[in-house]
Amino acid sequence: MHVSGDGRPDPDALLRAAAQEGRGRFKVFLGAAPGVGKTFEMLSEGAARKRDGVDVVVGVVETHGRAETEALTRGHEIMSRRAIAYEGRTLREMDLDAILERAPRLVLVDELAHTNAPGSRHPKRYQDVEELLSAGIDVYSTVNIQHVESLNDVVASFTRVRVRETVPDSVLEMAEIEVVDIPPDELIERLRAGKVYLPHEATRALSHFFSKSNLSALRELALRRAAQAVDARMLDDVRALGLGGTWAGTDRIVVAINELPGADALVRAAKRVADGLRGPWTAVFIETPRAAHFSDMQHQRVAAAMTLATQLGAAVATVPATDVVEGIQNFLVDARATQLVMGKSRRSRWFEFLHGSVVDRLIRDTPGVTVHVLPVYTEQADRERGRRRPAHWGTPAGYAITTALVAGVTVIASALFHVLNLGNVGLLYLLPVMAAASLYGLRTGLFAGIASSLAYNFFFLPPVGTLSISNPENVISVVVLLGIAVATSQLTSRVRAQADLAAASARTNATLAGFLRQIAGVNDIDVAAQMICDDVRGLLDVQVVLLVPGVGTSLEILAASDASYHLGTMDTAAATWALDTGMAAGKGSGTLAASEWLFQPLKAGGRVLGVLGVAKDSTANPVRADQLPLLSSLLDQSALVLERLRLEVEMRDVETVRTRDRLRAALLSSVSHDLRTPLTAVIAAAAQLHHGAPPELIGTIESEAARLNRFVANLLDMARVEAGALKLKIEATDLEEAVTGAAHDARRALEGHALRLDVPPGLPLVRADPQLLHHCLLNLLDNAGRYGDPGTEIVIEGRNRFGELRLAVMDHGPGLPTGREKEVFETFRRLEGSDRAIGGTGLGLAIVKAFAEAMGMAVEAANRDDGVGATFTLVFPSGLIVRDPAPEGLT
Repeated sequence: MHVSGDGRPDPDALLRAAAQEGRGRFKVFLGAAPGVGKTFEMLSEGAARKRDGVDVVVGVVETHGRAETEALTRGHEIMSRRAIAYEGRTLREMDLDAILERAPRLVLVDELAHTNAPGSRHPKRYQDVEELLSAGIDVYSTVNIQHVESLNDVVASFTRVRVRETVPDSVLEMAEIEVVDIPPDELIERLRAGKVYLPHEATRALSHFFSKSNLSALRELALRRAAQAVDARMLDDVRALGLGGTWAGTDRIVVAINELPGADALVRAAKRVADGLRGPWTAVFIETPRAAHFSDMQHQRVAAAMTLATQLGAAVATVPATDVVEGIQNFLVDARATQLVMGKSRRSRWFEFLHGSVVDRLIRDTPGVTVHVLPVYTEQADRERGRRRPAHWGTPAGYAITTALVAGVTVIASALFHVLNLGNVGLLYLLPVMAAASLYGLRTGLFAGIASSLAYNFFFLPPVGTLSISNPENVISVVVLLGIAVATSQLTSRVRAQADLAAASARTNATLAGFLRQIAGVNDIDVAAQMICDDVRGLLDVQVVLLVPGVGTSLEILAASDASYHLGTMDTAAATWALDTGMAAGKGSGTLAASEWLFQPLKAGGRVLGVLGVAKDSTANPVRADQLPLLSSLLDQSALVLERLRLEVEMRDVETVRTRDRLRAALLSSVSHDLRTPLTAVIAAAAQLHHGAPPELIGTIESEAARLNRFVANLLDMARVEAGALKLKIEATDLEEAVTGAAHDARRALEGHALRLDVPPGLPLVRADPQLLHHCLLNLLDNAGRYGDPGTEIVIEGRNRFGELRLAVMDHGPGLPTGREKEVFETFRRLEGSDRAIGGTGLGLAIVKAFAEAMGMAVEAANRDDGVGATFTLVFPSGLIVRDPAPEGLT
């Protein structure tokens, strides 16, 4: 939680508000059960918006055969659904792309929890809605309360029906919610009348899901969830504006955890209060300087209480403060709490007289908050108080140095006594008091005050050399000096405590910043997981293991901080439970505590990505209470990094799918154009064979068939490259023979051009796949014949220079657009808008690049230096050159 009660806007709330800028407005019609009229209400409000001049379309609506609902759809523009073939059936889903292209102001999307058919862009309909909102389109949608993720188990517990399609609570948190509700008796009558289900289905539903008790409970859940959403949005607006006050739209409960026995009873009591008031609750521990002196048992109690609160559904927080009352009051203001649950231990009257009562101060100084006080005194607490460790009275070195400081001031004051009066001498003694309190704490500062008073009295107040005081005015001076010393010691000690808290907070922030800086730039999930384990081990001094879901229901270990870790049967069960439920399990928790490991879930993006296990070679809990906030922050940062890496993998997969889609679309385009042309020529030439075939006609059939065969080969080769199914057969190859063979096979494509081969016979052999190299040369020659000006010369030039062999194909034509030379190698790219946009599919040069890189070669494109035209060069690095020509067949 962030401070917002001081009149300043909450930065987090402002950021959330800024994130909504440019997004569409989202409204959800929430129903307690099917048949209450959610879709009817959505369509009615959509019609009202349309009458107001708003551009409204129906993205998808399920009428379920209800005449009243179907009648409302007739006044709306209904977007056609997209057909998806699945297992021999045709499924129809909302066409997201069509809606985005249509770009209405408002779209109506029914059944938010619907699961899309396989092959859709998003697996869930609510993800389609999120994309529409990001595009700035308003969305109205519907959902039943049993489809809300956090309430799924609750609904199943009394209806005995568990729905599989759910919506994350985070989706509802960003929506405006309108509850659509009718009394249970009226809904039952609608069901009997056949207005919800068919008659035979209605009879079965009435005896199971649609009982009056179930409908009443569902109705209460829907109203409560809507109230929580309204309260959350109100608090966000209040924090963004920096307004003070409780703004109690609903009760908000805070339970103050302490280190005493019975802290778990406080948590359970707060849970009962929260359930009774139907409000959110938070468990908070105020970390004061005295927490540094807690015993291991006290640390374990705080950790166990915080873990229990998490398991019972509370938010948890640890707040550093110099005073318990001040820390609780600040947190109550930040949380806008209306109820406080806290414990009161038995203290002696003398202790309360000296130190006061935390409970009394909170009741007196915290108006507007109801305080529930529970006694937490137990025999165990009394025994612990009896054997409490002695207070921290300081160190011998501190007292020795303090004594030396008092003596030094006494010497200096004696030397200056003839120029100073008694008042100034007394002021000098404040110096060792302040130094001792700031360096060694309150008790050492009090010792310095008493020692300074005694020294002042003994050495400077008459009669000198005795502790008696003859002048009553000097008595007042000594008392004032002692009082000032005590007050200065307390003030200095408090400042020191605040400085220690600030330093601890700064160390924690620096630790988190360093941790995030190390793993933020990692792009490999295995490396990131290992860094997470190593850093958590170094920061918390524990063994760490990171587990993620494996095949089926199993878990697999992604990384570990130590190769000597061991996970037993109980440990595996605890890790699995933590992954399935999203709650902590294992040692120190309330679930499967017999495990030697404590497993914490890694949550991000509304899902559990894995679990992080920590263990320590002792009987104590793996993580102390004061380390829990740091561990929680490390878990959050680790989950975000793992989620980012997961999304990057998914984006790469999506990009692969998009590339294949582009390939499929280009293939259809090519079939309709490039295949048709040679096929037409072949068919026409074949028809003339009935009347006798002249040699030129047979030549046309052969050349066009070869052209068709080459084009089909290009398509198949590109498909092999995209699928990663390219197999190489590398062997020593003579470039002169390869060039001669390619020139012979490309003679039809080079008609009207003079071909000059400038490949010296002494060039060394190269290691290449002869077939793939042949395809590369054919495509380069076909490209030169296509773009070279008629009657110009095409040159194939081979040179062995500077340790690499370069084979270039040069034409005399329009050349390449400056700065866009590399674009010609992209799949289906023909540089539209330039002089080179003559025809073809743009596959040939992409295949040359793919084949060349597969063989370890490079391909370059540039304009000619000696004239107008383009040059395409295959570059064989030194590793592919056979220095000594090998016998034929050497690989």
